[in-house]
Amino acid sequence: MGVVPMIKLRIVSAIALLVAFGAMANAETVKMDGISAGSGDGRPSRGMTQASVESKYGSPVSVESPIGEPPITRWVYSDFVVFFEYDKVIHAVVKR
Repeated sequence: MGVVPMIKLRIVSAIALLVAFGAMANAETVKMDGISAGSGDGRPSRGMTQASVESKYGSPVSVESPIGEPPITRWVYSDFVVFFEYDKVIHAVVKR
C-alpha cells in the first residue's frame, strides 16, 4: 500500500470514530405515562431517611416487613410506594 491510500484510510477511520462517538453522546428523556423521571411529582427522593419520609408524608397506610440482606422494607402510601434499604429510600413509585 502506498502513502496516499494509508492517509485516506486513516481519515475515513477518524471520521467513522467521530460519527460513532457523536451518536453515543446524545441523551434522551423518557416519559412514562405522562410522568418524567425525577419530575418532582411529590414522591420521596433517594437517600431520604425513614424518619424524614414519615415527617414529610405522614404515616404509611401499611409497612411490609424487611426482606433479604440487605433488608429491603416497603412502605405503602395511598398514591405511591417507597422502598428502603436499611433506613434510606432507594426507590419510590407512583401507584396506578
